[in-house]
Amino acid sequence: MRVLFVCLGNICRSPTAEGVFRRLLDERGLARRVEVDSCGVGDWHVGKAPDPRTREAAARRGIDLSTLRARQLRDEDFRRFDYLLAMDHDNLAAIRARAPVEHDAHLGLFLAFAGWPDRAVPDPYYGGEAGFEEVFDLVEQGARGLLAEIESRLEGRS
Repeated sequence: MRVLFVCLGNICRSPTAEGVFRRLLDERGLARRVEVDSCGVGDWHVGKAPDPRTREAAARRGIDLSTLRARQLRDEDFRRFDYLLAMDHDNLAAIRARAPVEHDAHLGLFLAFAGWPDRAVPDPYYGGEAGFEEVFDLVEQGARGLLAEIESRLEGRS
């Protein structure tokens, strides 16, 4: 099972989701069964670490994002990943515009897994510290819902 989180530049929201989801997988003993990555639809930050404010918010919650580096969405991601989860509607539109006609991946908004099928994770880049905390709160809820779905799918494979 493979999950890809997607935002605009891959320095705030999608690395947050990657870090939170990795921690949940570790806690459930599923880290070896589920591959997790993140990327951006844009190329502005390729090769850069997550935004310092994102890393600080993560550290306050016991998550280390220091090894992550931004990358851009690639064509092979549609073949490689089972889930491509967008942080907002614009990201989802960009994913869908790049998707090959034939692909098996689930393309959707990440917060749909928190029971909010139309809600976006807001971009905290131009805001203050509270925006980064809000992103973590939302991402944690989405990650728990996604984990429940993936656990169910993995049980079906056993």
